[in-house]
Amino acid sequence: MNPTASEPPQPPAEQFVLTICCPDKPGIVHAVSSYLFMTGCNIEDSQQFGDRDTGLFFMRVHFSAVEPSITVEKLRASFVAIGDSFQMDWQLHPARQRMRVVLMVSKFGHCLNDLLFRTSIGALPIEVAAVVSNHTDFAELAASYDTPFHQIPVTPDTKPEAEARLLKIVEEEGVELVVLARYMQVISDDLCKRLSGRIINIHHSFLPSFKGARPYHQAHARGVKLIGATAHYVTAELDEGPIIEQEVERVGHELSPQQLVAVGRDVECRALARAVQWHSERRVLINGRRTVVFS
Repeated sequence: MNPTASEPPQPPAEQFVLTICCPDKPGIVHAVSSYLFMTGCNIEDSQQFGDRDTGLFFMRVHFSAVEPSITVEKLRASFVAIGDSFQMDWQLHPARQRMRVVLMVSKFGHCLNDLLFRTSIGALPIEVAAVVSNHTDFAELAASYDTPFHQIPVTPDTKPEAEARLLKIVEEEGVELVVLARYMQVISDDLCKRLSGRIINIHHSFLPSFKGARPYHQAHARGVKLIGATAHYVTAELDEGPIIEQEVERVGHELSPQQLVAVGRDVECRALARAVQWHSERRVLINGRRTVVFS
């Protein structure tokens, strides 16, 4: 027997993420850190923000469990008293748990392809439960990533039934996030409420902003110098939900409308991917019409 042989390596400690939103008052950080210490947990990193405008306090704590017996169910049950005492809106999840996501798309597949690829190489901490589209153009793309594909046609008359089918997929697949990866259908007010804080959209946003058909051609005609994209939560107000991320790219007079389209699509992919990553890592907390995004 080798006397210098080391002990077998211990399995890595289970890690968790706690997010909090509550009225701001003294003692919140102390109460949370004391609770984690008393329950045998170690804080890996912690971020907080007190908004003087709204009087709300936001916090994200990434921590590990010292003892293997500590489970997310036990932590949730024991944290209820602290949550109630500070009127907290809080969530606690295993850090390694990949968020289950539905990706929705229509006729433009650049964002869909980008998200599927990033997921496949481990760059996004998500699990794509399904791709949903009102067309069949990207059924083969979804199949190439071994991802279930659902075509749900939408007309003004069938929108309620189409959204009911989507909700059924969300519920049956345990989906936490729906991503509109260039899904060109307006979401009903009812669905916005049902998925509040759980549905992200990407849209082009120029300086100035161009709405309607062929926005890149409109931008070219006006000689814009910056083009961009905005990733935001979906609300009943069209393209007015809380912003998660924005991306811009400087462009020049030498670019054709088709080249602007190519640049714009790349910008959209980058902005949406970051928004999905931050949301899935539980770094984004909604603050009224704004967001708090912890790095």
